[in-house]
Amino acid sequence: MPQGRFGRKDFGYTVIVREKHMAAAPTTTETVTIAINDIEIAVPKGELIVESVKRLGLEIPIFCYHPRMKAVGMCRMCLVEVGFKQPDGSVRKMPKPQAGCTLPASEGMAIYTDTEMVHRDRRGVLEFLLVNHPLDCPICDRGGECPLQNNTIFYGPSTSRFTELKRHLPKAFPLSQYVTLDLERCIQCGRCVRFTEEISGDAQLAFRFRGANMQPSSFQLTQFESKFSGNVIEICPVGALTSTKYRFRARPWDLETKPALCTLCSNGCNVWFDYRAGRFVRINGRTNEAVNEEWTCDKGKFGHDFYNSTTRLTQPLMRGTDGFVTATWAAVYESLLAAFSVGGNEVAALCGGQIANEGLYLLQKLFRSAFRSNNLDHRWTRHLVPAAERLATKMGVHAVQTPIADFERKKTILIFGSSLADEEPILFLRVRKAWFQHAARVIVVNDSPTDVDSFAHLNLHFKPGSETAVANSLLAAAVESGAASVPDAVRESLRPFSPESAVALTGIPAETVREVAAMIGRDAAIITTHALLDRNSPQDTLESLAGLAMTTGAAFNFFALGANDQGAEELGVLPDRLPGQTDLRNDSARAEIGAAMGCEIPLSPGLGTHETLQACADGRVRALWLIGGDPFALHPDRALVTRALENVEFLVVQDVVETEAMGYASVVLPMEAPAEQDGTYTNFERRVQRMAPVLRGPGESKAAWRIFSEVMFRAQPQTPFFNPGEVMEEIARVAPDFASATYPHLAGEGVLLGHSE
Repeated sequence: MPQGRFGRKDFGYTVIVREKHMAAAPTTTETVTIAINDIEIAVPKGELIVESVKRLGLEIPIFCYHPRMKAVGMCRMCLVEVGFKQPDGSVRKMPKPQAGCTLPASEGMAIYTDTEMVHRDRRGVLEFLLVNHPLDCPICDRGGECPLQNNTIFYGPSTSRFTELKRHLPKAFPLSQYVTLDLERCIQCGRCVRFTEEISGDAQLAFRFRGANMQPSSFQLTQFESKFSGNVIEICPVGALTSTKYRFRARPWDLETKPALCTLCSNGCNVWFDYRAGRFVRINGRTNEAVNEEWTCDKGKFGHDFYNSTTRLTQPLMRGTDGFVTATWAAVYESLLAAFSVGGNEVAALCGGQIANEGLYLLQKLFRSAFRSNNLDHRWTRHLVPAAERLATKMGVHAVQTPIADFERKKTILIFGSSLADEEPILFLRVRKAWFQHAARVIVVNDSPTDVDSFAHLNLHFKPGSETAVANSLLAAAVESGAASVPDAVRESLRPFSPESAVALTGIPAETVREVAAMIGRDAAIITTHALLDRNSPQDTLESLAGLAMTTGAAFNFFALGANDQGAEELGVLPDRLPGQTDLRNDSARAEIGAAMGCEIPLSPGLGTHETLQACADGRVRALWLIGGDPFALHPDRALVTRALENVEFLVVQDVVETEAMGYASVVLPMEAPAEQDGTYTNFERRVQRMAPVLRGPGESKAAWRIFSEVMFRAQPQTPFFNPGEVMEEIARVAPDFASATYPHLAGEGVLLGHSE
């Protein structure tokens, strides 16, 4: 068995997962029998009645209640009659109706949702809510999808007994750059306030004043600054909180809505994509319990305007004597193939993170089969970890061991060197939920403050640049206490990093280091992200963190940041890795994968991102293909990027919108945006999800997979791919982890690679 720094290589991803499932004992939920409208049903003991009635396909109207937040019973819209069965079979009712959102189910309870008393009370609640509510439904953005409208139609009075003048309050108040507040419409349900307290945790909203004057407002009347502010728009049951960007752009019945994925980071959030007349209008959260529940971050909710950008690329372009001229796809393909036919180390490709799995796979296949080159990369960080040093190769630890939803069940979560709310915002919400609802201990280890600090059990703020020393110190403390067992050579190498010795390097007290190390065990998870690759000595830091996890039984997680960076890792868009994260130097695996792809894979590892740019600047790479990523925006060394693009003989820019790199391009290829094509994405937890096309790409733009397939067909005549599903079928044959990720299996929550679901 292969040996690594920490001994026997038997701590792989599949082993840990298998042990977890084997050890899990069957769980039972205590149930009680209740009667709902004289229909008996067994429900979990303590379940709220508002949820129990759903099991019979019934509904209790609500305003303030939300299933992901604590019940408060503020609006009283959910009133039901409640009784208890007596020994003689009769039902003794309580004298007054009860709020179904705060009432837990208990044995023998009888619930009535459709009596005259219930309907009378609901009418009364609605009549009071409408006393001052403006009748501006025709111009309200919420009109047509408003719970207040719907409940009034079904349960409310047709007329009002109140004839007094309605109160007038500020309208269209800009609460933030994304959220507009209309106080006249507010029904004081408190959903928005509770969201910022319970879910996002930033406590940006609060109620001011009392009684009829009560109103939601930002704290101390400052700007509503939250990374998750868009969610309050969706959970508001009236039009009090509306989207500044969406206001007056469309009516709900004019919109077409399709499911999609957000591709602005690696979370892979599920969203509803609303469009009108072929143009993007808005994003709303879509429920996927395994990924984002129903939440979105503001970046994802409001950051998709590029679909309607005036800088969208719509036609292939070729550089002429006086600038770019419109060309045919056949002409640009001919020009491209002439330049890349030199092949080998003289050609290269660099891509961004918004390319679907099918496009990523065909990109690497095109370069390895037609151009005989391994010069491929998708990483734009300062440091690149070479294949020989990878965790899975050297230590037997897979870089992703904990699905998103499983973080709720961890007792201890250590976040190392990451500003989680900025890098993985939906994971941040999951970690906060683990703390807020399940009392998880959250530990932050960073050199600067983060959003997690507000609820962290411990904050370890180390001296900048001492990341490796901190990781080694934690491992040394675990070894010292006996919680971790390592080979003698490793124990000796950790001696300079004992908790006392490392204080001068890290600035963290020795007792704090020991306290953290004592918390790391089989019920713990360690989180870091690819942002670590922009710090000093990331490989040494990663090895120590992975060693701490491996030797203590904790789960280790090294999360990608770009939308489909994990997919690029899995599918071999790397200079030294093949599909399935296979080492290029593995002769038998290389031959097997080459046979499955129908080509002979070059043996020599290619150039990484920085090396490629340097080779372009030096004239060693003659043809460069940029796909879905502008190096001026992604690479930290602008001067190097400039020299590289100035000196490379032939530059292909394939993108969705115009970029700065286009100024140096020989050929420009218009590419469809993610929601304009069929395909799959792999998020940071290795979950593959499918996204069907929502819109048509503008002009002559094409999906990335189609562009690569057509170039490949012209370079090496072969049976073409007619749809991305055929590409995924080949991926499943080449990379066994994708065997369960073919299109027929991708309904619902998606498929988690490496897990049996």
